[in-house]
Amino acid sequence: MAKKKQFAILGLGRFGSSVAYTLTNMGYDVLAVDSNEERVEEVSKEVTHAVQANVTSEKNLQALGIRNFDVVIVAIGEDIQASIMATILVKDMGVEHVVVKSQDKMHGEVLKRIGADRVIFPEWDMGCRVAHNLATTNILDYIELSPEYSLAEVSVPTKMVGKTPQELDLRAKYGVTVLAIKRGNDINISPKANAQFHKSDVLIVVGKQGDINRLEELNS
Repeated sequence: MAKKKQFAILGLGRFGSSVAYTLTNMGYDVLAVDSNEERVEEVSKEVTHAVQANVTSEKNLQALGIRNFDVVIVAIGEDIQASIMATILVKDMGVEHVVVKSQDKMHGEVLKRIGADRVIFPEWDMGCRVAHNLATTNILDYIELSPEYSLAEVSVPTKMVGKTPQELDLRAKYGVTVLAIKRGNDINISPKANAQFHKSDVLIVVGKQGDINRLEELNS
């Protein structure tokens, strides 16, 4: 049986707390750390372990056994210097995968250069998702995979109802690939060419951002 991953969250603001709660609810062991006593007390009943500590101290991180965690999420809020210092210390301790919340693109570039394995921009990413959702009537959710390609959840456009991927030839005409069809609580992964689209279906598609937006044409 594979060993269950262990996560450490450094910083318990809204983002860090949300990650900690979600991972705990998914059944993972979570260590939550913050210098603020109230924040630690607030999450202590929800996560595996909650500790009050300054995460920019190498001595503190060593005492917490940070090197033994599979993934460390540095979720420190406004203090960019503390975020950078914590990232350097965690990477120097040999943690295999370090994910860091970034305030802006310049901060993100610094984090990448000092060894962060993944840099995330929660506010920027959510802003993009909301903008795409508001701009088009059928895009329900949107995740940018790269500057060029995106993954999106799309409600089936009107002109696709009753049709099949083969009939519509979406890849050739629109440049998008249907990865799955969600129908209620069921999901059809890699649907066959003759799978018929229903009115209430939600499609998970991948393609260039402009091509995904063009699916809106099928609503007219």
